[in-house]
Amino acid sequence: MFEFSDDSNTDPIRTDLSKRVAELHQALHLHAHSYYVLDAPSIPDAEYDKLFSELQNIEAAHPELRTADSPTQRVGGKPMSEFATVRHAVPMLSIRTETDTEASGAESFDARIRKELSLQASDAVVEYVAELKFDGLAMSLRYEKGVLVQAATRGDGEYGEDVTHNIRTIGQIPLKLPETAPGVLEVRGEVYMRRDDFECLNERQRTKIAAGAKGEKTFVNPRNAAAGSVRQLDPAIAAQRPLSFFAYGVGEVSMSTSNPVVWGTHYDLLQMLKNWGFPVAVEVNIAKGATELIAYHQTIGKLRDTLPFDIDGVVYKVNSLTLQQQLGFVSREPRWAVAHKYPAQEQLTTVLAIEVQVGRTGKLTPVAKLAPVFVGGVTVTNATLHNEDEARRKDVRLGDTVIVRRAGDVIPEVVSVLLEKRQNDAPIFTMPHVCPVCDSVAVREEGEADYRCTGGLFCSAQRKHAILHFAQKRAVEVDGLGEKLVDQMVEAGIVRTLPDLYKLGLTTLSELDRMADKSAQNILVALQNSKQTTLPRFLYGLGIRHVGEATAKALVKHFGKLDAIMDAPLEQLTQVADVGPIVALSLRTFFDQAHNREVVEQLRACGVTWTEGEPSPAALLALSGKTFVITGTLPTLGRDNLKDMLEAAGAKVAGSVSKKTHYLVAGSDAGSKLDKARELEIAILDEAGVLALLNDTTSGVNL
Repeated sequence: MFEFSDDSNTDPIRTDLSKRVAELHQALHLHAHSYYVLDAPSIPDAEYDKLFSELQNIEAAHPELRTADSPTQRVGGKPMSEFATVRHAVPMLSIRTETDTEASGAESFDARIRKELSLQASDAVVEYVAELKFDGLAMSLRYEKGVLVQAATRGDGEYGEDVTHNIRTIGQIPLKLPETAPGVLEVRGEVYMRRDDFECLNERQRTKIAAGAKGEKTFVNPRNAAAGSVRQLDPAIAAQRPLSFFAYGVGEVSMSTSNPVVWGTHYDLLQMLKNWGFPVAVEVNIAKGATELIAYHQTIGKLRDTLPFDIDGVVYKVNSLTLQQQLGFVSREPRWAVAHKYPAQEQLTTVLAIEVQVGRTGKLTPVAKLAPVFVGGVTVTNATLHNEDEARRKDVRLGDTVIVRRAGDVIPEVVSVLLEKRQNDAPIFTMPHVCPVCDSVAVREEGEADYRCTGGLFCSAQRKHAILHFAQKRAVEVDGLGEKLVDQMVEAGIVRTLPDLYKLGLTTLSELDRMADKSAQNILVALQNSKQTTLPRFLYGLGIRHVGEATAKALVKHFGKLDAIMDAPLEQLTQVADVGPIVALSLRTFFDQAHNREVVEQLRACGVTWTEGEPSPAALLALSGKTFVITGTLPTLGRDNLKDMLEAAGAKVAGSVSKKTHYLVAGSDAGSKLDKARELEIAILDEAGVLALLNDTTSGVNL
């Protein structure tokens, strides 16, 4: 224990630092308790790291302020009292975090290692093992004579919690090891929850809550769900929670004289763990020197959002165990390892307003307007609240301090509210019952989560979206007709409905802001070119609710002509592949509206044309009932071209791999979809293979 000198209180600077250290102690202990013991994180990881880093910096500059009870001297929180306490034979230590998320973070680690080893610039590069930094719960599995006898959480690093009864429910963890395993073996790894499993779990939780179940809750994120599942006192409940495990190291190992097991590198150890039946992440790589560490960090960063589980960085470890021993430890952290993080995907910010946006189909979406915050690599100012039920469930209010999450291209969302920071008079959000744009009545249909504006094309917001949808590349495609130009057209009142596009003249367009004669002429040419389209593109471009590209193509294949689709009764519509009762009703409702039929006739009168044919019942198409997924880059074919070819043969082309997938077409850089297909034992084709399959269909072969 460090002791203060007698005159410490007379130094005003040190007095202020002492006060700040006490504040940081209290805050970090509180947040660690919420995270590790209560399974209810109170702040994002990035916010905790800032506080922790501040305390580390103060203690580094003023060692006399470092005390034994400082959070920097601990690894984690205390074990929960409901579980038996386990003392780790080999402490479960933490790894130093490199908070520099740029390439320089890897360079700094390599430079430190080379300095500790007294290596010169002319010496060989250091060999490392690069791994994923999983976002789950650290676990130690103890095996004696090949049998799992104990599973313990990290706890405070020296003492953890005995959760053997729950860990036994994880199918990936072997209960018995091969005879080649050591007599005593402690395997260290991470218990986590896959993203898809997490979504399924939360959906089940929402169903229970809706049914009136007491004490149920949804989970904030997969890490929180994994921790809560491991700490269930009832193993029957834990068994219902979809947990997974990755191994990444060992604790105590006792070799038998009759069967000595020796490994000289960390990579060899991981391969040995795989041989004994433990799951090890396939992304583990050997990296030589800083250059390859940087490349690994960048590669995983690009793949991060496609992984089926959450990570918040990567880990670098010196590969040679001899060098690890030489490097040793500093405080309670190994010198030979570091965790290199990515930009935070969760941050704190403030709700400045809650506005309601109107979508193309009239859907009203509440959106939180936020104080700008940098999260997930971009500055976020808006976050969706999805619908009234979700906004009420999260209870987001004006002025609230909220946790915002963003991953990849996913729309930012509000994860949770810090209720302790809420103002007493914060108003409860209520969904308006009129459209905020056109004042038309907003209705919520039975069984629906969303309110919708009933204004249709009378609503300028829907009008803008309808025009942009009609003009997009996958519909009739009017090149150059973008959002800003459409905004001007609608606001000026020169385009009120789709046929108005084809009545525009050069003078009218040229008078719009930033529209010179040349630009106006280009738009007119694009409109003229768009008149020659295909029936599936035209049908999709009408923006009928629930009718996507695949459904439009299925309708055209089945009926052949637009008039046949427009006049088809419900029972005929439901005979089409991909068309169920909801889609059929949406089609019937759309074409039963006189003004919608008038739009179609006016577009025809303006010269919009397409080729029509005879019906092609799905039963006559060789690939009917087959589902394909396309991934990676193909040598000669574009994805859209191949998609059209497959759909023409009756196949359905989906965006993700599932048990319902029949074929995966894989090009270069296929990624996680290829791994999922192999896992599910789905047939995998390259470009030549799928072309051969299509050739067989045109030759009359029934597949």
